[in-house]
Amino acid sequence: MAALLLLLLVSAGVLLSSTEAQEAYNKLPDNYRKGVDLALQQLNSHAGVKHHFLFFKSLLKSDIEPGFDVSYIYHSFYLKATKCPKGTVNSMQCKFRNDRPLIDCSVCYKTFAGEIEKNPKPYVHCVHKPALTEDMKTARIEHCNAMSYHSGAPTLLASKS
Repeated sequence: MAALLLLLLVSAGVLLSSTEAQEAYNKLPDNYRKGVDLALQQLNSHAGVKHHFLFFKSLLKSDIEPGFDVSYIYHSFYLKATKCPKGTVNSMQCKFRNDRPLIDCSVCYKTFAGEIEKNPKPYVHCVHKPALTEDMKTARIEHCNAMSYHSGAPTLLASKS
């Protein structure tokens, strides 16, 4: 009986965690959600990915709005594997897997009128968290800062929100 109660509590905690993550995704401003969607789209395009992934949490969000309805977005966040297969449409029933490492993603892109611009090309870099090095983190930031410099905008990571 005690084992059944423990199993129910653990199951509820796992379901609650994936529900909380979906709520965290829904609370993101639209410009940031578009970047998460871009990372998920890229991740799902890999043949080796077998599971459905969900947004887990933000690490760093930054944006610059130089005017004229233009924004430069930088977002660093975690994605987490679920027990659902890749391509799952209704992810509300997907429970997180705790036997897989988080995926650490950073994206940066330019938006105009709320839509991601094709130029400069949006940058998406995702890697399993244990494999992320300090050099990779530095390269991400340098790439994104260079993206905003090309347009004459201030450094992207100079503004945090």
